[in-house]
Amino acid sequence: MIAYDDHGHGHPTLVAIAGGAARHPDYLGDLAGLSAGHRLIRPHLRGVGRTPLTGGGSYREQTPDLDDLRAGLGLDRMVLLAHSAGTRLAMHYAVRFPDRVAALVLITPPAADLVAVPSDAGELIAARAGDPVIDAAVAARSTLHHDDAWWRVVAPLGYARWGTVEREHARVGEINFAANQAFRMLDPPGDLTAVTAPVLVVAGAQDCLTGFEPVAALAGVFPRGELAVIEDCGHYPWVEQPAAFRRAVDAFLAQRV
Repeated sequence: MIAYDDHGHGHPTLVAIAGGAARHPDYLGDLAGLSAGHRLIRPHLRGVGRTPLTGGGSYREQTPDLDDLRAGLGLDRMVLLAHSAGTRLAMHYAVRFPDRVAALVLITPPAADLVAVPSDAGELIAARAGDPVIDAAVAARSTLHHDDAWWRVVAPLGYARWGTVEREHARVGEINFAANQAFRMLDPPGDLTAVTAPVLVVAGAQDCLTGFEPVAALAGVFPRGELAVIEDCGHYPWVEQPAAFRRAVDAFLAQRV
């Protein structure tokens, strides 16, 4: 079974899947204090932390790992929280095993290829043109060589502001770039209308990485989809607007789980 971090106590147990892809889940922290009232499980996906990159690293190939984790935790159904690239794994799991998912929380999911709504990421980036940090990030983003130095330059695009809190957060959670490439992020996760669980999509209104409009539209694809918009926020709502993030997630869990 894949390795995982285990924090907190309380019902329901929340399984939080990191993005990156293949970023160490330390950057999730406790998701703005969710471990104070819930058992919070943070899996180490293949190639991340204590889990080696073996047997293929695509998110589809890792779906059985997630089901083994569910069984190992003694859960009939899971509440899955997933961020960014990790939402692909969560969505595919929910398509493949709909009866084993109690609820999904998809935090700033890349969705431009899943909906028929044009991305507004370019407009959001253009609104910040002239900021040297953002201009450098945009220039670096188009380069083909991705490593830790590259990540440090592009990281500001993930936040609506680039202050002390954001800079400190960006330094947490290494990415395994070999595992990142193996994740096959652009493979479609399957027929999302087959997901029977309630789904909360959390969108940052100023998310320059995913854009806002495609993320908002994704909520309408799910039969039981709901949307929470976090204002003055980029790609990391629990860091940038923790109180608003918790209000949205807490209300969803209280009403739907």
